[in-house]
Amino acid sequence: MGKSVITIPATISKFTAAPLTSRKKRKVAAYARVSTDHEEQQSSYEAQVDYYTQYIRERDDWEFVAVYADEGITGCNTKKRDGFNSMVEDALAGKIDLIVTKSVSRFARNTVDSLTTIRKLKEHGIEVYFEKEGIWTFDSKGELLLTIMSSLAQEESRSISENCTWGQRKRFADGKVTVPFKRFLGYDRGPDGNLVVNEEQAKIVRRIFGMFLTGMSPAMIAHTLTKEGIPTPGGKQNWYASCIRSILANEKYKGDALLQKVYTTDFLTKKKKKNNGEVPQYYVKDNHTAIIDEKTFALVQTKLAGRTPGQNRLSSVSIFSSKIVCGDCGGWYGPKVWHSTDKYRRVIWQCNHKFDGNRCTTPSLTEDEIKRLFLQAANIVISEREELLSVYESYMAPKLATEALEQELAELEAEINIVSGLIDSCIQENARVAIDQAAYQQKITALEERQSAAIAKKEKTAKEIARRKARRQEIELHFQRLREMDLLTEFRDEDWISMVDHVTVHAKGDIWVTFRDGSEIKAGTSNG
Repeated sequence: MGKSVITIPATISKFTAAPLTSRKKRKVAAYARVSTDHEEQQSSYEAQVDYYTQYIRERDDWEFVAVYADEGITGCNTKKRDGFNSMVEDALAGKIDLIVTKSVSRFARNTVDSLTTIRKLKEHGIEVYFEKEGIWTFDSKGELLLTIMSSLAQEESRSISENCTWGQRKRFADGKVTVPFKRFLGYDRGPDGNLVVNEEQAKIVRRIFGMFLTGMSPAMIAHTLTKEGIPTPGGKQNWYASCIRSILANEKYKGDALLQKVYTTDFLTKKKKKNNGEVPQYYVKDNHTAIIDEKTFALVQTKLAGRTPGQNRLSSVSIFSSKIVCGDCGGWYGPKVWHSTDKYRRVIWQCNHKFDGNRCTTPSLTEDEIKRLFLQAANIVISEREELLSVYESYMAPKLATEALEQELAELEAEINIVSGLIDSCIQENARVAIDQAAYQQKITALEERQSAAIAKKEKTAKEIARRKARRQEIELHFQRLREMDLLTEFRDEDWISMVDHVTVHAKGDIWVTFRDGSEIKAGTSNG
């Protein structure tokens, strides 16, 4: 007897486990996204939401759930897409049976994210319909088509990113400057898109540079601005030293603009990285009106470069911190509180190593003593400013001259160019004719060593020139202030900060004040 086969038709969906004859309405949601915040995209966003609301409600077999949407969010990554993530969570919770979206590229431009999400939804019986491509994910060909279309969407995103990057770099190369004006102190966007000075904010910028040049640290400046209630560039209440340093180092305040300080490393993640030479940069001179003159800006950069991390003498908010030196050990004085819980409470300053193994014998100082001794020394300097200026011009100024060093720098640059030419000639000769390779290598090595030595010396010379110029400018600024000062009758923070380099306390209580010009004045003897 022959075999017979009876086909038993499927009765339930292999994806949803619902009966195939079920007339139950599917719970349907839509997903809409526009990828920019530009005004022209606003209408696209609203149109998508309106379209899918009507599209779902017109179907008798569909039950409208919601339209989930993301506005101004990239499709390359799903991590920051709140609407998308909320939709997936609701679907997995059983609130959605079907998701309708315009296209694969609207859903995601990242192949991995797209397929991972689709498979997760599919495992829970949730289908996705891509209207433009006509893809239903429950269809047998759905995943293959989706893989192809997602890859194409990702490649499209990469192409768009590269085109945008090229366009941006072309604008940079043409000297077109763009800045985030909402978080940029001192400038507004002009009619042509360039920077226009905001005079009220510019006053704050000039003040920050001025405070730094008087000797205030970024931390002290931040503390002062916060205390005065001046808002930060971002409109916040609290200033931080990092923000002050960023302002002090920003070349835009002298009218120039360095473009492409950061770049995007991955078009999918949109991760940005500081540009340390990986991609070109563009420096635009005299792009806009300067707030800070070039001489002042250069002096500030030199002072910033000279501040050693971890050994920053001006890092503290207190004006006396890292200003008072112990004559025994060379360490800094720090504040100590005596009688902190009673009416005799007072702050005294003493060597931070006073009670270490080798106990220092230098006395403690009260803040009133420091102020009194400073006033004594400052008034001596003010009274003798002309004599001190004469001493500076006769003895110190020649030591800070840079003419000879600048001549040496020019000679070193010429030497480097000559050696570079010799290296190139040597390489070309080796490529043209057969020569002894041992002799060739010996010659190349000698030339490279000569070149490296010249480069190292050039760098050292350039640093010394910058140091001398900065020191000369600092001293000249000090004497300029002295000429404008009358004898002091009371202590002011700004006088102490701008005039004093450091104070040295000796074991017998002798106090010597070293001023910005290098002059040392014996202020008196401590009572401590």
